[in-house]
Amino acid sequence: MTTKGTTTLRLPEERLKVIRAIAGYENRSLTDIYTELTDEYISRHKETMELLQIPGFLDECKKGLEEIKAGKGKKLSGLAD
Repeated sequence: MTTKGTTTLRLPEERLKVIRAIAGYENRSLTDIYTELTDEYISRHKETMELLQIPGFLDECKKGLEEIKAGKGKKLSGLAD
């Protein structure tokens, strides 16, 4: 069983007018459009969320950034295939 929640979405009036016009043209509800947009957003970030679940991955990334800032590390051309 899937439960649905509600939320208030605050958008500038100019954007809301455009989205309403598109929804009317496509004969779609705003809910359908926002659902599609959130699904796309979640999909774009899914890989990142999966990577962040790997133990130590975030710390390793932070360490790598610190090394780059300190001038350590290798250029892409110097990495093994």
